[in-house]
Amino acid sequence: MSKKHIALMLICCLVPLVGYVAILYFAIPVDRAVLVGLALFCPLSHLIMMRFMRHDHAETPTPSPQSITHPH
Repeated sequence: MSKKHIALMLICCLVPLVGYVAILYFAIPVDRAVLVGLALFCPLSHLIMMRFMRHDHAETPTPSPQSITHPH
């Protein structure tokens, strides 16, 4: 896992958590939709990050017909 991936993952998870704690700690009046949005921010950002940060995995070689043994 690269350092860039870890940093993005931490940012995407800590930002909504800090926001939620700040709302509760400072008793900031917010709409319920904002709280739900903060709760969904982390999993949705993970899905988006997985979509755009694809890894280029080398294709696994397929076995050649000569290497396959047939039972007799």
